[in-house]
Amino acid sequence: MPELEFTPVIGIEIHIRLKTDTKIFCSCSTNTDVPANTHICPVCMGLPGSLPRLNHNVVEKGMLAGMALNCSVQPRSLFFRKSYFYPDLPKGHQISQCDFPVVANGYIEVHDKDGNLKKIRVNHLHLEEDAAAMHHSASDGRLEGASTSYVDYNRAGMPLGEIVSEPDISSSSEAVEYAMNLQRRVRYAGASDADLDKGMMRFDANVSMKCSDGRWGNKVEVKNMNSFRALERAIEFEIKRQKKIMLQGGEVLQETRHWNDAKGVTSASRVKEFYRKFIVEPDLPPLIVTQEWIDKVTAMMPEMPDVKANRYVNDWNITREVADVLTDDKNLADYFEACVKAGANPVRTANWVRTEVLRILNEKGQKISDFTIKPEVLASLVNRVDEGKLSTTQGKEVFDYMCSNDSSIDDAVKHLGITEGGVAGNALNDIIQAIIKANPDVLEEIKSGKDKKGKKLKFLQGLVMKETKGQAKPQEVAEAIAEAVK
Repeated sequence: MPELEFTPVIGIEIHIRLKTDTKIFCSCSTNTDVPANTHICPVCMGLPGSLPRLNHNVVEKGMLAGMALNCSVQPRSLFFRKSYFYPDLPKGHQISQCDFPVVANGYIEVHDKDGNLKKIRVNHLHLEEDAAAMHHSASDGRLEGASTSYVDYNRAGMPLGEIVSEPDISSSSEAVEYAMNLQRRVRYAGASDADLDKGMMRFDANVSMKCSDGRWGNKVEVKNMNSFRALERAIEFEIKRQKKIMLQGGEVLQETRHWNDAKGVTSASRVKEFYRKFIVEPDLPPLIVTQEWIDKVTAMMPEMPDVKANRYVNDWNITREVADVLTDDKNLADYFEACVKAGANPVRTANWVRTEVLRILNEKGQKISDFTIKPEVLASLVNRVDEGKLSTTQGKEVFDYMCSNDSSIDDAVKHLGITEGGVAGNALNDIIQAIIKANPDVLEEIKSGKDKKGKKLKFLQGLVMKETKGQAKPQEVAEAIAEAVK
């Protein structure tokens, strides 16, 4: 009997906080850097008589996010009431779109196990309000073991876009690449900061297994994953758990499970509901999106990262690896392009940004928006190296000094005692003659023909470069020494 094979069938639901100044149905600020229960109002709190009013900017950000995922904007969508009772939602229901979302039918490309591009279909993105934040008194912040729980309604009413994929994902690695690509694209579009550390992006994964004997396992929804690593680990655990149950002839329960990142396991949370809890929201009219509005938002869309990377490769001969690094962050790509616009060579600038700029940012724990060297200044430095006024080593020394002291190129060159253009001509020849005179045995070995591999010549070159403090051009040094030893 052939060995049974199992194929994971995975769909991802991702909530992103849309980037607006005010909440989705009221004018309360979305700034969370304030004391608890500060940015609230009767609408946030669900007080009797309060009425929601849809934020125009939330709709635009949702459209931008959808366009970034290759979705189409729907001309008519509806809001519904999703009823449930929990302390984080005082009015007893959440206002959310479901059957009639604002954007639908998109895709994101990932790489399959063989490295080929594969489209993961995006069913839709719908708009909804966030619930309040629950805080528990347990030392680890979890509900389990807590004696007291608190509610911060600052988060209630925050604008969310829920992005639902089709079950086209076949592995944990595809799931992570899908989520990372989604994060990058909505950031590029300016729809969301999608900062995982700040809870601006949250994952739910629906996992089931298909067996080669024709059996299908029930779908399990896994929640509480707040990092790409957690998403990968949770899916891997669930695949193994469900496979084991099916190999033993058991049935996988259709349920919601909670991911415990500390223990690396999922645990049963509740049985999956089989009834609908939605009614059309009576206090909000249908959302009508005109073609004029769609055209306006389309004009706001920037170049997406994959398109940008292809342009770097095709137009500027930058390697794919470097292009992918530069386009991972839109602000970094904008900085690089500003350098090129200022007149720097694209390939050389790309390597400087990838190595030197990112090195400084990593060392200081900064973002490119914090970087003190302006694009036109870096372009000027790269050009001086290209023109031979500074060697590569000198250029990096100047760069480091500028980063540490917030100085100009000229001030850095002066402080470091660098002679632009390097040591050359008679000055270089005098240094070479002095070094040769101080090493007669080396000269004799070269002239006798024993230096077959040129090690002695390189030894002399090293002494000259050290004496000139790296300010001589290596090629000129090599040629001058070869001439001198004749």
